[in-house]
Amino acid sequence: MPEVQIGQVNDFFARPVVAGIALTGALKVGDRIHITGHTTDVEMTVESMQINNVPVKEAKAGDSVGLKVPDRVRRGDQVYKVTA
Repeated sequence: MPEVQIGQVNDFFARPVVAGIALTGALKVGDRIHITGHTTDVEMTVESMQINNVPVKEAKAGDSVGLKVPDRVRRGDQVYKVTA
């Protein structure tokens, strides 16, 4: 499936398992994303996200969002939106 780069992981928190992502493109709840890096390969549907600890439904380029992720991701991992 085609993918479009929409950001990069700039932080990771183990408890709760949350990734901080700096967006270069738009993202909304329900979008399918793929996070990839040296040892990372996570594909997931965005179920919730926050900006400054406030839940939001969508975010735009330039925003930094927190996403719950199913597995460990690392700073510098690339974030792609799966488009189909």
